Amino acid sequence: MERLEKINNDFATLFREGQQLLREGCGEVMNRHREEAFGRFVALGGVPYKTEDYLYADTLPVFDRDYKVVLKHIKQGVDLNELFKCHVPNLETNLMLTINGWFVQENRVPGIPEGVIICSLAEASVKYKEIFEQHYDQYTRPADSDGLVALNTAFAQDGVFVYVPDNVVMERPLQVVNLMRANADLMSFQRNMVVLGRNAKATILVCDHTLSDDVFLSNNTTEVVVGENAAFEYYHVQNQHIEASQINSVFVCQKRNSRYDANVISLYGGFIRNNLYAALSEEGCECNLYGMYLSDKKQQVDNFTFIDHIALRCTSNQHFKGVLDDAALANFAGRITVRPDAQKTEAFQANNNLLLTDTAQVNTKPQLVIDADDVKCSHGATVGQIDEEAMFYLRSRGIGEAEARLMMMFGFAHEIVGRVKLEPLREEIDNLVDKRLRGELTKCHNCVMHCKQ
Repeated sequence: MERLEKINNDFATLFREGQQLLREGCGEVMNRHREEAFGRFVALGGVPYKTEDYLYADTLPVFDRDYKVVLKHIKQGVDLNELFKCHVPNLETNLMLTINGWFVQENRVPGIPEGVIICSLAEASVKYKEIFEQHYDQYTRPADSDGLVALNTAFAQDGVFVYVPDNVVMERPLQVVNLMRANADLMSFQRNMVVLGRNAKATILVCDHTLSDDVFLSNNTTEVVVGENAAFEYYHVQNQHIEASQINSVFVCQKRNSRYDANVISLYGGFIRNNLYAALSEEGCECNLYGMYLSDKKQQVDNFTFIDHIALRCTSNQHFKGVLDDAALANFAGRITVRPDAQKTEAFQANNNLLLTDTAQVNTKPQLVIDADDVKCSHGATVGQIDEEAMFYLRSRGIGEAEARLMMMFGFAHEIVGRVKLEPLREEIDNLVDKRLRGELTKCHNCVMHCKQ
């Protein structure tokens, strides 16, 4: 296909001509992986198109743009308080900022516990090489068939690095705000790493926003290690404009008796693809993945999950819900693999979708592969419309049709939002969901640029 061939050739040219710039400012560990990763990208056929895992995701329109790719970091003097204001009442966080995939050096995190490291990925690759080398690009192997993860490894230069040592508890959540702004169509490659030691605890809230109306494409990869008896909460709120597209791949490696809770809320964006991988590698792990997506117009949201039960006595739960309007498209593919040694596994998965029009579409594909005999596993999916009996019940009590529909949609979505443990954040997401369902939220309202409009 000519379009696909041109896209892949453009990446090959960019990689070949940008070698020197790609290597500048990054440690030897990152640079060591680039050539092999790009070779894997080429061997896989480049940008995935109609492959098994991207069967219903039309990636060509997303990549077939004349994007600018910044290979040399231009430091920007910024004031975090001027650029971004979090509107979540009573939520105290340590705020970090990236712009176009680059860590903002003006980030200052006061009062973090002793031993905790929060810095740019590029800095960590040099200054904390021993920790970095132990984990960098060690957990992406389940996605060896995904060329976009390989592409990120080939081009990534910066991002956020978080290290929480053994027995340390971060009481205050870390809020990472990823901003995109430019005066031209822009593509970025951000790489993040989070490492929690034994008995450590941390919470990270990631917020994606845009500061200009240009066309954006971000291809981000995050690797997470949750140490023995550690607990990690991860929240991701995706709220960009209709011309912004993003591919987010998160890889989690869990150690003995660790717990990982994730909740991905997709409120707005043109094309959103979430790849969520979790390896329950040692006994007694618990993994909970939740997701909620609200789409209208011609938006597309893809959620791909893969939970790998490797060890015995591990538990996983997945529940993703979507509300689709207009000609929106949602795809869900959830895989659970239970390996032969993973006896006493408990694994559950559900995907529920609510279609508001005849033109909205959902493709859902829950999958179970079980190679052990002492397990409790289930999976299921539903696609439907608003319950007319419930509508009649609400209408009979004097509630108008429009408000009744909103109440039912809100209740449908709240089951996922209710899983958010941070009460101020949960209340604000409920507020955002309500605005989104009423059509009042078409772009991020937390960025100062949009607050002034």
